[in-house]
Amino acid sequence: MPDDAAAARAAAEEESAFSHSPVAPDVTAAYGDHPDQVIDFYAPRPGPDSTPPAPLVVVLHGGAWRARYDRRHITPFADYLARRGFAVANVEYRRGGAEGVGAAGGAEGVAGAEESGGVPPAGRWPDTFDDVAAALDALPALVSEALPQADPRRTVLTGHSAGGHLALWAAARHVLPADAPWRTDGPAPLRGVVALAPIADFEVAEKLDVCAHASLQLLGGQDHFAERRPYADPVLLLPTGIATTLVQGRTDLEVPQQVAESYAEAAAKAGEMVGLTLLEDVGHFPLIDPAADACAVVAEEIAQLAW
Repeated sequence: MPDDAAAARAAAEEESAFSHSPVAPDVTAAYGDHPDQVIDFYAPRPGPDSTPPAPLVVVLHGGAWRARYDRRHITPFADYLARRGFAVANVEYRRGGAEGVGAAGGAEGVAGAEESGGVPPAGRWPDTFDDVAAALDALPALVSEALPQADPRRTVLTGHSAGGHLALWAAARHVLPADAPWRTDGPAPLRGVVALAPIADFEVAEKLDVCAHASLQLLGGQDHFAERRPYADPVLLLPTGIATTLVQGRTDLEVPQQVAESYAEAAAKAGEMVGLTLLEDVGHFPLIDPAADACAVVAEEIAQLAW
């Protein structure tokens, strides 16, 4: 259990990250019929590093794959990247909990579920994975219409926490088992992946009870965990051949650094070098908090792959 000082610091970091008002996108486009199958686009703002056309950063939000956290909580981060000269695509996807919370939903949609049964379930199998795959497949056409300032040839995929898992997974679709419905014929045309405190190894995450056993729930419970892991767990989808960097706070109480370290070690054993940037005195939420120094580190890691 964390001591009082560590818990207080983590709470302050979370409060800071969630203190920013949501930032409306420039354009929103649908990649499916469900209310959650949408992508928000942020046009690049002129900045010291910007050279048109701008690199595209695809953002996958976290929140333990649970409906109470939708893409709105990461819009200040998306806007921060846009102000650094990136074009940004902020992807929504179906999560566990209330049906159809969509753009207008969020915490309200799962209030009843929490009151009646505690923590809502994490993710939906296979819907969460269906959506991320569909969003990435639809992205080139949507970008060309909604965000002509973007250069899709310089795309970096990023995600935080559960979204970090999805970013790693989306970049590894070409190494999924042959019978996986999301498998692609070849690697995605990415400059790289920057995964922020990702839930990158489900076995380690379960041992540490990350996000109240969210990865176990995502795969449908104990009865399905082992059989579905090869289709969903990034640590089992190596090597990918795509440049990958993990950014992790050393004092993260939500997704401890052991999870990221396990993924990096597995990559090394598979013959692939994965970058691991460990930040001292940084917890889970500063990575997506525009007011935190850690957020600038994240932007620089993205820039090193994009430019």
